[in-house]
Amino acid sequence: MTILTGIQPSGKLHLGNYFGAMRPMISLQEQGEEFFFIADYHALTTVRDPQFLRESVRDVALDFLACGLDPSRTVFYRQSDVPEVQELAWLLSVITPMGLIERCHSYKDKLAHGKPATHGLFTYPVLMAADILLMQAEKVPVGKDQKQHLEVTRDIAIKFNNAYGEIFKIPDALIAENVAVILGTDGQKMSKSYGNTIGLFDDLKRIRKQIMGIKTDCAAVEDPKDPDASSIYGLYKLFATPEEAAAMAARFRAGGMGYGEAKKALFEIYERTFAPFREKRAALEKDPDYVADVLKDGARRARERASDTLHRARAAVGLE
Repeated sequence: MTILTGIQPSGKLHLGNYFGAMRPMISLQEQGEEFFFIADYHALTTVRDPQFLRESVRDVALDFLACGLDPSRTVFYRQSDVPEVQELAWLLSVITPMGLIERCHSYKDKLAHGKPATHGLFTYPVLMAADILLMQAEKVPVGKDQKQHLEVTRDIAIKFNNAYGEIFKIPDALIAENVAVILGTDGQKMSKSYGNTIGLFDDLKRIRKQIMGIKTDCAAVEDPKDPDASSIYGLYKLFATPEEAAAMAARFRAGGMGYGEAKKALFEIYERTFAPFREKRAALEKDPDYVADVLKDGARRARERASDTLHRARAAVGLE
């Protein structure tokens, strides 16, 4: 089974990224051939600062390697190091109906949030399709909010195959139904857009301040509390063993546990969990050549697959 996924380097990663995407993706390394890319072409639809983009690419690479991505089992590469994706995007764009792209809700959502209406933002799903089809991916991990883009990829692949022969595998979505929405410090979905994130590898004092700043209701220490309504407990149980989570839930329901104590417990379990990751990341930061070599080797391996697919697509349309 060939699995492909990617992440945009659009800023510092946070706990929502870790539990929603990083940890599930890393666990897939044992289930098949995995391609994972840093989507810097995609990031250009919103990022305009070149130095910020370079630093974000490096940070994403460091974060994933520190958290357990194994480059011997995963083809880990930077999207822009595989130029074949751009040529395939053009071959796909000339057979993609305008109406298919116009129906994509992501474009409308981004406009509603003030993003400029650019060609790149509009045709984002075609480039995403090229990423997937170029590697002949069979499974693509996506969130429920991205499922439409995978359906667009399937539609484009089927249309191309119908026109030119069986060139592309038709990918299926791999949706983790049990991944809960990760709540931020204000009780909304954790997102950089909302400014409510808890960083993965920020300074520990800053992370402690973020956790201690989680908004709560006005219940007194002695009051019983519903753990399922608490973003503190929601985050804690992501780190905790079933026994630890059950113990905190019981204390919430019984009363006598204040939110301050619960926040301290959350910080302590974060610190305990991420201590080895932080140590590894610090070591990787001291060896930038290693990180660069990992991405370079990943690009080489990705291009082997990409060049074969592109050759077949070029021949099918008459360019070879």
